[in-house]
Amino acid sequence: MFKIIPAVMLLIVAMSGCALQKPYQAPEISLAKTWQAELPHGGRTQELLKWWGSFDDPAVAELISIAENDSPTLAQAVAQIDGARATLTSSGAAAWPSVTGSGALTRSNTSSSSSGVSSGTSSVVTARSGELDASWDIDLFGKIRSSRESAHALLQARIDDWHDARVSLAAEVADDYVQYRACKLLLKAYVDTATSQSKTMRSTRAAVTAGLSAESDGYLAEANAASAAANVEQQSVSCEELVKSLVAVTGADETALRRIIDRPEAPALPEPANFNVSSIPADLIRQRPDLASAERTLASYYAAIGEARADKFPSLTLSGTIGVSASNLTSPSSPWSFGPGLSVPIFDAGKRKAAVDSAQATYDAQLASYRSSVRSAVKAVEQALVDLKGAMNQSEHNLRSAQMYRRYAVSVEKNWSAGLETLLTLEDARRSTISAEVTLIGQQRDRVRYWIALYKALGGGWSVDDGTLPPVTQTTSSLQGVV
Repeated sequence: MFKIIPAVMLLIVAMSGCALQKPYQAPEISLAKTWQAELPHGGRTQELLKWWGSFDDPAVAELISIAENDSPTLAQAVAQIDGARATLTSSGAAAWPSVTGSGALTRSNTSSSSSGVSSGTSSVVTARSGELDASWDIDLFGKIRSSRESAHALLQARIDDWHDARVSLAAEVADDYVQYRACKLLLKAYVDTATSQSKTMRSTRAAVTAGLSAESDGYLAEANAASAAANVEQQSVSCEELVKSLVAVTGADETALRRIIDRPEAPALPEPANFNVSSIPADLIRQRPDLASAERTLASYYAAIGEARADKFPSLTLSGTIGVSASNLTSPSSPWSFGPGLSVPIFDAGKRKAAVDSAQATYDAQLASYRSSVRSAVKAVEQALVDLKGAMNQSEHNLRSAQMYRRYAVSVEKNWSAGLETLLTLEDARRSTISAEVTLIGQQRDRVRYWIALYKALGGGWSVDDGTLPPVTQTTSSLQGVV
């Protein structure tokens, strides 16, 4: 018996190298060699990594740091990493033998009898027994190996998801803050307009009372003043809503948050440093964590096909048992057993074949989703480049327009005060001025938002080699080799 075991083991080792499908290779996707939109490189250049610190407003980086410290989204991503790590550990354990042990100690009292009459004597029997059971599922056709590869790729995907969540969170916080600062600028413009309208209304009332202006001018002045006041209230609500959004996304106390976002020394709008778009479309697959996650998920599904295929073939299990039993009335005994067990699928009504087909279909669906995601990523970059270039080209024109309308309104107001212009002309000049102001502020806001959108579209500075891991994994050496 023991002479056969080495031969069996050699046969097992030889057969365990069998593979039912080719090793996984990431799909090749045809992409343009250069970006079609013009790259906005004017001015300074800055690397994507740690780009938030390049803003001239430290509140941007501070808010992002607060958000990362207490983000339900990041906490969920970390929990998913923990789950994937546990799955990998479970899959890896299946490749090793399992051993279980059991033991028992019993004491019993027996009485002796003769011809059905108790002799009145008894004896205490102490029995001891122990047993070790071992089993080992031999991975003849790579089922366990494929399961481990699938779990490993899925763990990598979950870590990529964590990186993607960080990029998205940072972009959301910065975008909300930029919108808030622009909202405050718009509010100031509306307040200035309302103040001017109120002043005009008082002057017009006095003129109407003195009989120097028509009564219709009084109605028009009051209507415009009320409209301007309503615009102020509406804009105030919009700004407050953005504060609530920042509180929700950062998890910060609102009072502390307001101290950060309303610093007296803060610039009117955060101004980022430009960064150099030196990558090409094909680099997105490596730069964007969401695409990296999609590719690793694809690898996991590919390994699952191999696992389903291997399940169609026989499985071999080595099992053995050794036990020890003894009592104070009997001599010790050590029974044992060892041998292989072979399980051969004969008929399952197509269940295993259907499992392979299902795994293949899941892989094909993920491949199509991955290809679609790559195209969407390229489109996002191209659109961000176009939007940013357009905003930069419009900047000078919008600024000039706002400046000229301000001068025009001041000139008309002087003429109106001198009785040379009608109130209708004055109000039309004011409407044109506030419209130009709103357009300019919106354009300046959007230009910063387009930089943020481009930053996110390019992958947000995430790098597989930057050494940044989820907090829960930084002290776990088992993850160091999978990122």
